[in-house]
Amino acid sequence: MDRMAASRRDLAVRASVDQGLLSPAEPVVALLDTAGIRASAAALTSAFAAVTDAPVLHAFAVKATPLVPVLRLLHEAGLGVEVASPGELALARAAGIPPTATVLDSPAKTPAELRQALALGIAVNADNLQELARLDALVASAPTASPLGLRVNPQVGAGSIGALSTATATSKFGVALRDEGARKTVVQAFLERPWLTRLHTHTGSQGVPLALMAEGVGEAYALAEEINRAAGRQQIDTLDIGGGLPVNFTSDEETPTYDEYARLLADTAPGLFDGRYRLVTEFGRSLLAKHGTVLARVEYTKTSGGRPIAVTHAGVQLATRTVYAPDSWPLRVLAYDSGGRPRTGETAVQDVAGPACFAGDLLAAGRELPLLRPGDVVAVPDTGAYYFAHHYAYNSLPRPGVHGFTVGEDGAVAFTTVRKSQTVAEIVAESGGDHADALVRQG
Repeated sequence: MDRMAASRRDLAVRASVDQGLLSPAEPVVALLDTAGIRASAAALTSAFAAVTDAPVLHAFAVKATPLVPVLRLLHEAGLGVEVASPGELALARAAGIPPTATVLDSPAKTPAELRQALALGIAVNADNLQELARLDALVASAPTASPLGLRVNPQVGAGSIGALSTATATSKFGVALRDEGARKTVVQAFLERPWLTRLHTHTGSQGVPLALMAEGVGEAYALAEEINRAAGRQQIDTLDIGGGLPVNFTSDEETPTYDEYARLLADTAPGLFDGRYRLVTEFGRSLLAKHGTVLARVEYTKTSGGRPIAVTHAGVQLATRTVYAPDSWPLRVLAYDSGGRPRTGETAVQDVAGPACFAGDLLAAGRELPLLRPGDVVAVPDTGAYYFAHHYAYNSLPRPGVHGFTVGEDGAVAFTTVRKSQTVAEIVAESGGDHADALVRQG
């Protein structure tokens, strides 16, 4: 995010107050910077275009921000989607993403999911050898236009966040290449299936260094070369190298960049980019995180044990990972006054708390900020992926409204609704409100 993007954010905070988007009646909202999202999509496509002339499908990982208007915006910017469930596929279809720009990954695909994907012509990456056996039967029973591949785990090691490390010795994803006999088994599986033309790996995620990500991709490339030599032809024509570029949550600077990663890949496995292989990427967090901001009003302030505490309307329901694993997922908090202007003046070490009824519901603990007051606004940047789009219904707190914004040359901010805020009636309905007597009628 450059200075212009930070300036757009400040203007959007002020406008959200001025235009009543954030108010006592609507004390928490989420914002998406449309121009920033477009810029990230352009940066991704140009980074890979600079190192290869081969076709590249950049398939946005829907899990990162499962919002239909976001998927439509990214598709208009030239991206496809990677989906991992029937729900995500339904979102992609609602956004108008064609099957040819859709990739299905999941470690637990059902026969029905596989049949649907093959009928639509969606690319499928099998996660394991048992799934390949299912595909054998389905491919034999009906013709399909779906490109089919197999996910492998290069077992190159973990990053700093164990729960997100997908290439460990015991990862649940893919066929583990370094297990005894596994590599030979994978090569043979391809030789027995001439319709199996893709190899998939995903090494990166938050906390994984670029060098380790590139090492994993290099292992997959080497395996593709081995399989093609054994087949005596280029059976594997596409490498799906996953995504996982980490995000800098400590400042507005966007590091690392897609350019850095693409150049590192070109140095690590130059044959990957010589035109023989089509490529698929599956970036998610790095495309959206920097372009989302949560805004919440400060409802009360207090002091406990000598420490100031600001109680806001944004907490575990929006920032679940941060609340439960703050060391792995720290977020910045920016202070604005009640009019949406950056707050200045006296600073204090203080806690910024959410509304949920448990003590650990903190956006930030012991953070030095301008002293917050009731009615002020806190902004939580870098939340465009895996935050406000993944609601956690603790205390039956409602999902916030999500709004995209653009800033004109004159500084005027225009908002558009991406997702309406959840009503109390909707909370009751999804909590069995239409079946209130269901259990008492059982006698």
